Amino acid sequence: MTLRFPASLLALALLAGGAQAVPAPASPLAAAERLADWQLAHRNDASLVSRFSDETRRANSWEQATFWIGMTALADHLPADRHIAEAVMAMGRGEGWKPGKRPYHADDQAIGQAYLWAARHGAGAPATVPFRAKLDAILASPPRVGLAFYAAPSGIECETRWCWADALFMAPPGWIALSQQTGDPRYRRYALAEYRRTVEFLYDPAEHLLYRDSRFFERRDAAGRKEFWSRGNGWVFASLARIIPMLPAGDPDRVWMERLFREMAARLVGLQKPDGYWAPSLLASEGSPPETSGTGFFTYGLAWGVKAGLLDRATYEPAARRGWAALERAIQPDGRLGYVQQVSDRPEQVAPTDTQYYGTGAFLLAAAAIADLAPARR
Repeated sequence: MTLRFPASLLALALLAGGAQAVPAPASPLAAAERLADWQLAHRNDASLVSRFSDETRRANSWEQATFWIGMTALADHLPADRHIAEAVMAMGRGEGWKPGKRPYHADDQAIGQAYLWAARHGAGAPATVPFRAKLDAILASPPRVGLAFYAAPSGIECETRWCWADALFMAPPGWIALSQQTGDPRYRRYALAEYRRTVEFLYDPAEHLLYRDSRFFERRDAAGRKEFWSRGNGWVFASLARIIPMLPAGDPDRVWMERLFREMAARLVGLQKPDGYWAPSLLASEGSPPETSGTGFFTYGLAWGVKAGLLDRATYEPAARRGWAALERAIQPDGRLGYVQQVSDRPEQVAPTDTQYYGTGAFLLAAAAIADLAPARR
């Protein structure tokens, strides 16, 4: 597949990749707080999201869950400013601390990461009870299906497991965090075993990238290139940054994840465009617009990896900072984060006004990780 973009859209994309539309805030955290406040103020405005559905409206859906996960990272970096933390708490109380309704689907487990954060920051054990019950039910009756992604009469069977790249961000970090909080190793064991199986199934060892799911193994664009979706790989890269710190140093699973993280990072820095963004289809950068959800997750992961000592600062910090500068330029005059590819499972066109909760969440995670780096050298 070759993505073609209208000339008018490309002109706007060049503007986003070049001159800033609005003055940059003084710091990454200031930028993040300003965007968080914009998103909070517009949570119920369906007109701002190009592909708005009932799922988009629900706070415990994956779309909003990613935003709330980003909010927890921002709250950790703004301990004296309680309104970010209080917004997370209010959301959780409003949902009764319940995850999504589907019994197995990873997307309906993502919000658990925000609930577990809330439990550690004042909400207490009640914030964990429904989420833990959901995971206990899965452990009691684990799915018995393969990882091939195809539609059966009853639906896509493999979605009861983590058979698509996005799922590795949605579910495993919450499972492992629950083990940390409860001391019960069963959640961690299940998550790490399933995580490894999914990566081994979807990972292309020649490209050091993951296919979104098995439908894309043989897919090629008009130039004969493999199709690796930016946000799909961003979900995985960000999941590694969230999981690795929760594993003991020297643990075999941590060693394996660190190796995967470094392999992906080395490939990703070579695919970053001169304007700081990553293309929606990672191997097809020509004529591509800015895209901020994949860029946000990659920037987050690279900055975290430098700070954690897993990535060489001289090589990877400049890429992280270019990504951050690109994200700041994508803030639109009305305050929204633009150029967020809408809900999909593959590379698509992107417009300057396209925004979504998960794009904001990626921005907040990136801001927190960039803030953790030493100030940029002049």
